[in-house]
Amino acid sequence: MRRADRLFDIIQTLRVATKPMTAATLAEHLEVTVRTVYRDIATLQARRVPIEGAAGIGYVLRRGFDLPPLMFTADEIDAIAVGARLVRRLRDPGLQDAADSVLAKITTILPDGLRPGVISAPFYVSDGQAATPMGIDLSDVRYAIRETRKMRITYADVSGQRSNRTIWPIAMAYYVDATLIGAWCELRLDYRHFRVERIVTSTLMDETFSTDGGKLVEGWLAQRETEEVGGSTH
Repeated sequence: MRRADRLFDIIQTLRVATKPMTAATLAEHLEVTVRTVYRDIATLQARRVPIEGAAGIGYVLRRGFDLPPLMFTADEIDAIAVGARLVRRLRDPGLQDAADSVLAKITTILPDGLRPGVISAPFYVSDGQAATPMGIDLSDVRYAIRETRKMRITYADVSGQRSNRTIWPIAMAYYVDATLIGAWCELRLDYRHFRVERIVTSTLMDETFSTDGGKLVEGWLAQRETEEVGGSTH
């Protein structure tokens, strides 16, 4: 979690708390150390956020404090509502939880008159047809993409034949009927797309790979555009 997000979460948590919260409780909630919470509280207090309390006693947020309101247009609110509903249909629990968290944060800071546009917006999105992955955690894949970490997978092709692969995850492609991992495959020495529901087992490796200054992704994008022109997207 980025520090800015963590500071925001501390404010939000204290805002709804019914009694003083200790640093230990906040640390458990945020999945950080107590020392980190102390530093974050000190930072917020230095920025004149009215947090009162002390170590060992607990902290409270003085009533009446609020973050500067975010001003959205009607179309922007519609985009937020539709976007969150689209994410919910993905077979990616980590992103689903994140979408719910985003909605909760936004509805908290929106003026009362704008909240219904997010909470009860009359927009409906189909559930989609993508299969649920069983052999891989998509949060691990997204982490591997961000941190350029290799993954080891056991993959079953359309006929059920299995092969062991070491892949360099580059991108995720979320289609209505399938979720794909775009990657460089060390076995094939080429770009490959892997349907997540066909991954039997997976391991996030410590070994990293080089993007070669962005050329690795550029090559994948060029191949993807060629496939789409030819009528095949996955």
